[in-house]
Amino acid sequence: MAVLLETTVGDLVIDLYMEERPRACQNFLKLCKIKYYNYCLIHNVQRDFIIQTGDPLGTGRGGESIFCKLYGDQARFFEAEKVPRIKHKKKGTVSMVNNGNDQHGSQFLITTGENLDYLDGVHTVFGEVTEGMDVLKKINETFVDKEFVPYQDIRINHTVILDDPFDDPSGLIIPDCSPEPTKEQLDSGRIRADEEIDDFKGKSVDEVEEIQAEKEAKTQAILLEMVGDLPDADIKPPENVLFVCKLNPVTTDEDLEIIFSRFGPIKSCEVIRDWKTGESLCYAFIEFEKEEDCERAYFKMDNVLIDDRRIHVDFSQSVAKIKWRGKGGKYTKDDFKEYEKEHDKRSKLTLKEKVKPNQDAKYDLVLNEEIEEARASHLHSGKKHKKKKHRHSDDEEDDKTTKKSKFMQNQKLKNQARRRWQCGNESEENMDTDTFKVQAPAMWTSWC
Repeated sequence: MAVLLETTVGDLVIDLYMEERPRACQNFLKLCKIKYYNYCLIHNVQRDFIIQTGDPLGTGRGGESIFCKLYGDQARFFEAEKVPRIKHKKKGTVSMVNNGNDQHGSQFLITTGENLDYLDGVHTVFGEVTEGMDVLKKINETFVDKEFVPYQDIRINHTVILDDPFDDPSGLIIPDCSPEPTKEQLDSGRIRADEEIDDFKGKSVDEVEEIQAEKEAKTQAILLEMVGDLPDADIKPPENVLFVCKLNPVTTDEDLEIIFSRFGPIKSCEVIRDWKTGESLCYAFIEFEKEEDCERAYFKMDNVLIDDRRIHVDFSQSVAKIKWRGKGGKYTKDDFKEYEKEHDKRSKLTLKEKVKPNQDAKYDLVLNEEIEEARASHLHSGKKHKKKKHRHSDDEEDDKTTKKSKFMQNQKLKNQARRRWQCGNESEENMDTDTFKVQAPAMWTSWC
């Protein structure tokens, strides 16, 4: 069972889940049969999420079910069918919109994204789009305002029921043909669905090229403003400045000022030079006090021979001399440069302070008398330090002498013990074995 929706941007074919959602499918089919959805606006388009329609008022707050036509206002909405549970997994899923009380009327939505789990259990799925996915994509990419309403109307022109298994209830009035739309129905305050949007309609080729050039220039100006090369995209160059090029490298500022001053007083005349070598770049800017003098110089001096070179004169397009105040208009570019210089100075001072060793507060300001006192205290502390060193060296010498005396005493004792041992060996030959056994240990101990 399927329904064909003919929209202003193409056709959509919706297959219905008759067995799973019989009540929702019956409501949708019978509303299509009485031409309820004819000329309904698609009033909500959220890219890669949903598109919503089914409200004859086009506001998203109207609509009623087919049962309201049969049983009155008390049956304006019907209860949602939650079993079996069908999820919003794929694009093109069609669901009845919940009115906030788990009830449905005439509004329905079509998903334009995948795996929209947060719609499950809230809006009742009753079908899916099987044909016209390119049309669905086109609707999804339409331009909308901040409330997701399309700038140009997208409407359901007509509905065609391909198969209807439900019998028509008694009392349901079915029109023989599609009714004509009323003026109020078509007047949405937006661009009409059948209106062609053509900015170049009725204009010549030259006018079209001029409009396109202006758009490109505007785009480039916005990019330069974003980069920071222009203070404002809408800024205009001064009209009292001439740009002179193809100059001879020998031509100086004074030469040009003398030549162009016959048209009127000049504020400034500058030949642009290389910042490294100082050589002329063969172009200059001349600023007049009056715009009229600048215009006369433009018409008279173009292609004039100066220093064996034919110069070219045009109005300047540079805004380098204009004070840069930005969007807010509070600060100039010079103000920012001064701020950066001050910031650099502060950073250098802080670095120097970090390098300095830590000192007490009493050394922040030192007078001449204090310098002499500091020197005297320094000399006094140096003498004390030398005395301490001298005492320390005397102690070390005493330790060395005591160690030497002890060492000499030990050496004397060892020599005496050796002599006694030699004397014992000489007498040992005359001793018998028994006496030697008794005296030998005593001699050994005395030697040690």
